[in-house]
Amino acid sequence: MKKRDIVIAGYAETQIDFKTGRSAYDLAGEALSQLLERTGIDKDMIDGLSVTTALSEGSNPFYAVYMCEALGLTPTWLNLGGMGGCSATGGVARAMSAIRDGMCEVAVVLSSDAPSTDWRANYGAYRGEFQDPPGVQGPPATFGLLMSRYIHQYGLNPEALGKIAITQRNHALHNQNAYKKFKKPLSMEEYMASRVVADPLRLLDSVMFCDGANAFLVMSEKKAQQLGINKVVYPVAYGEVTNINGNSSTPDITETGFHRIAPALFDKAGCKPRDIDMFQPYDDFTIAVMMQFEAFGFCERGQGSAFTLRTDLSHTGELPLNTGGGQISAGQPGLASGGLNLAEAVRQLFREGGERQVPEARNALVTGIGVIPYAKNWGTSSAMILEV
Repeated sequence: MKKRDIVIAGYAETQIDFKTGRSAYDLAGEALSQLLERTGIDKDMIDGLSVTTALSEGSNPFYAVYMCEALGLTPTWLNLGGMGGCSATGGVARAMSAIRDGMCEVAVVLSSDAPSTDWRANYGAYRGEFQDPPGVQGPPATFGLLMSRYIHQYGLNPEALGKIAITQRNHALHNQNAYKKFKKPLSMEEYMASRVVADPLRLLDSVMFCDGANAFLVMSEKKAQQLGINKVVYPVAYGEVTNINGNSSTPDITETGFHRIAPALFDKAGCKPRDIDMFQPYDDFTIAVMMQFEAFGFCERGQGSAFTLRTDLSHTGELPLNTGGGQISAGQPGLASGGLNLAEAVRQLFREGGERQVPEARNALVTGIGVIPYAKNWGTSSAMILEV
């Protein structure tokens, strides 16, 4: 049975930009300041903090502690999210548990990164030659392999991926926080002409690393009422899984963690795929979006191309998709990227979508993807359903 005792009572998001010259701490400060201004709460009320690991800060085990120092916070509950694009939704879920357990009352889930300014990531792994092998140029190559396998099993119409890219670009045109160089329409001809970067993956199938930050205020519904905060959304269902089929040496890499968590997620929320008013999936690559259509039951497995081409994915359509442009057309602020899709969902449910507002939206499905090991599916899959 779904619970409606905890709420997201506010959100904030910085401008997404390229090579800002700013640190993750600096961007986090801007996001927090904006959050305090939007909600009217005093900073000293914050007694819980979840921070997402940042690519631009390297593998600093004390990053969350230093973030507290940088922002002048003294939390009684602290969490460091190390699941990449799953860390925002995962941070909200963990903050909800902490609040229910009495570890804190007012929590902030904060994600900030500046990888286009300072790239200090070291994926590492216990077997580096398999996890990050020489010659593989990062995520595009691994998603290229995934895409090739999908095509081998099911076939793929490239115009379906083009439609995803074009739809999200059209949404980004109305997003003031989107990277400014993406503020121009995209045609199918331009998409099809974009160069292949990891066969069969095209440049316009891919995200662009940028800098940015986002933050969310989490508390009990009762606390929000006490503080006079009336605009809230309810996270009514959450699920995550890491290392799907991890005990298999040769798993089907087209089977994602979403296939496992989706049924329980809808059951918790008491709804079905047809009841979802908008879909805000993690979108580091277009193929990931299409595969999520299948995993969450919007269409049958292997039918992603046909579903995409026949469905109106615009903000006024049958299934509004990444109405802020997503990471593909707003820019990917490093590991803060999972918060970008979540921020858009909250914005829409707050009725603050402006020209891209989804009419009469009552709920949203948001997802996260965390890392993609070489020749496997992505490491962590997370999903959350929000309601008003």
